Amino acid sequence: MKSHWISGHVTQLLHTRWYPATCTDPKSAATFRLLEHFHILTFESKASMFEFWQTLARLTHNLGDRYESLLRMIKQWRNLKMLEQSGRGHNPAGVNATKPGACAVLCHACPQPGKNLLDGWETALAEKQWLFAQFLAIDANFCLVWKNVSSETVDPGLSRGWGYFVEETAFKGFLREKSTCTSHNAVNLAETKNSQGLAAMGAGTVDCSRHNFKRPCAVGDLQKGEKYINMDYLFFSMMQHSEDIVTLNISYDIACQWSKNLWDRLSKYSSHLRFGCNGKRVTFLIPKFHLPAHIAACQTSFSHNLIKGMGCTDGEAPEQGWANINPVATSTREMGPGSCRDTLDDHFGDYNWKKVTNFGISLLNKIKIAIPERDQHQYDFNEFHNALMDERPREITQWKDAIEQWEADHSNPNPFRTTTITMMQAAVRLKLSQQEAGDLEKGLDSSLHADISPSILISSRMDLEDQQYHLWKDQNALGAHATDLQLVKLQECSNALLRKVEHWCQVQLLYMPMVSRLRTSETMSTEIAREEKWELRRAQAYESLDDLRRQLRLQSHLYKFKDANIRGQRANMRASAVLKKVELTVTMAADRYRRAWKALKVLAGVLDNPSWEAELPELQPTDIRGMSEGDSGQSEGNHTLSWIWKARGVGAIGDDNESILSEALHIEWCKSRARASRWAEEVKLLQEEMRRVTEFLSWHAAWWEEQAVRRTGLTAAEREGMHRYARRQAAMRRAIVVPVLLQLPSPVAP
Repeated sequence: MKSHWISGHVTQLLHTRWYPATCTDPKSAATFRLLEHFHILTFESKASMFEFWQTLARLTHNLGDRYESLLRMIKQWRNLKMLEQSGRGHNPAGVNATKPGACAVLCHACPQPGKNLLDGWETALAEKQWLFAQFLAIDANFCLVWKNVSSETVDPGLSRGWGYFVEETAFKGFLREKSTCTSHNAVNLAETKNSQGLAAMGAGTVDCSRHNFKRPCAVGDLQKGEKYINMDYLFFSMMQHSEDIVTLNISYDIACQWSKNLWDRLSKYSSHLRFGCNGKRVTFLIPKFHLPAHIAACQTSFSHNLIKGMGCTDGEAPEQGWANINPVATSTREMGPGSCRDTLDDHFGDYNWKKVTNFGISLLNKIKIAIPERDQHQYDFNEFHNALMDERPREITQWKDAIEQWEADHSNPNPFRTTTITMMQAAVRLKLSQQEAGDLEKGLDSSLHADISPSILISSRMDLEDQQYHLWKDQNALGAHATDLQLVKLQECSNALLRKVEHWCQVQLLYMPMVSRLRTSETMSTEIAREEKWELRRAQAYESLDDLRRQLRLQSHLYKFKDANIRGQRANMRASAVLKKVELTVTMAADRYRRAWKALKVLAGVLDNPSWEAELPELQPTDIRGMSEGDSGQSEGNHTLSWIWKARGVGAIGDDNESILSEALHIEWCKSRARASRWAEEVKLLQEEMRRVTEFLSWHAAWWEEQAVRRTGLTAAEREGMHRYARRQAAMRRAIVVPVLLQLPSPVAP
């Protein structure tokens, strides 16, 4: 086929929709249809080029060997499609004028100045600025490794920082610079994995935490673990595309440590990474799934559920995105550095675009859930608030002032943080010993034994009780086919315990002489012994609760670690054995609390203390669950905490049960208010995001129409092709604006 406007073999092949394997004297070519077929297939199925090539070879009777040619063609095809879909072919300055991140698919629902924000948003009132916040999430993926099989010289990338990966030359140069910043490995496993033969141990990223979009120039390789210097570069590189945003909400699983000295580190980095941080309102958070593994101070200072303006954002967007990209890792880890980055860039772009096309459905579904939840949580809070207002109006006013002051300035006291101290048996024993020392100084001695005082008698009884319980557990664990050696050891332990019990009973007769007749009755014990026993049993209950909470936190962390990092039958069996031991300690702590509770119930009747159960309720099986686990059928954001996480110690306030109750009500009131506020914010955020999506699509459609006539000096056929492609892109974006999104509420005035 010849024509006056077709010159050269390459152009001729392209006009027949054949893509040549080389630009000089091509001998092989692939049809556009084949390349498009593989391109979409690999997005949906994550099939590798090798698998696709094997399929083609078998369909054509295994004739020919064009695998390397096909690899080269698809690499170029990916790059050309990215440039075409981002409008670079319509730019008169050409491809070389492409700026970093210009080919990335932006999040339409996030604030994009000049594209989807209302006029005057910068000067909006302070109480409305949270609506225009940028939600960001930082994370690392240690599945996206790639082997040291090639080099940048042999396999350079074609993108050069135009998409989601940072520009490699500047990134590597930055890492080679001498830096004074401190590094921290968020995932200790990364340091213990066998890194031999790997050029990168994973990838770090900065995402939109509300809509799970990869951000421009926000992905980079991790050479050895999740170091500060790598993650700093990715964050500051991404911020070059969000400099105009005033409010930033940054979620990171180690935000409590990474945020320290962040701005000091920025001042020491290269000038091209710096941005104006003065005047910006930055909030650091920890993702909801990761938060329970942190200490109590982090759980109240970095929680999405407690901080104003967060809505129902969970901060776990990167974790959701990894599920989509991880299947590609089996292919990319064998590629050279350039091909690996270009392939991942291509998949990130497709993932973002599918999110764009699904915005109408996803946002509508979210707001259908959010509105009833908002109404329900507001109703629950109003009921709770009104009930407390009748009894504690002054305290409610103080609580409201305190939480509003903290929301305005987090340097104020945190109203969600407890101030009481968990009671421990050792502390109570020390207190009782100090009381005995004071009595001895005054010449008062109630002891009837030279070495064993009443408090020691009671505490040793509790120790014997624990030993009996452990012995009973060991006996039940033996089963019906125990060996003689196991039975001997068990019998020896039983004999030793029996001798201890007999010795204890002999001392008990000194303090309770009538116990020989009525050993099961405690009515003959002295008043001092009753009070001391009450204190020790109460301390035992609190210590058991503290141990139960600690073991549940450990159990939760181990389950998450196992799911994320443990692979293989052998490793899983070992992990299951560890988890089984933790489950046993959870059961033992719960049983120990129940024993203390039963003893307290008996003593409460003798000491006439009917209100003690409000402080220490009975422990039911459904109460034994982790902090992040709701009751059956409850999900994150609307679950209720088990009472074991609300129980308070009394070590700091003595016997003032009113102070305990007041603080418990205070924190629960604050949390109830926070739940209602977060759902109300979520509804407003979703309404604003729906408006921003339609605004962005309209802006983008108009932008594409402008691109149609930018190029000059083209032939009639080229001009027609440019015009038709741009019009098609504009029409596609207008078609995405579904009727649901057009029925929006009135925009929020800045």
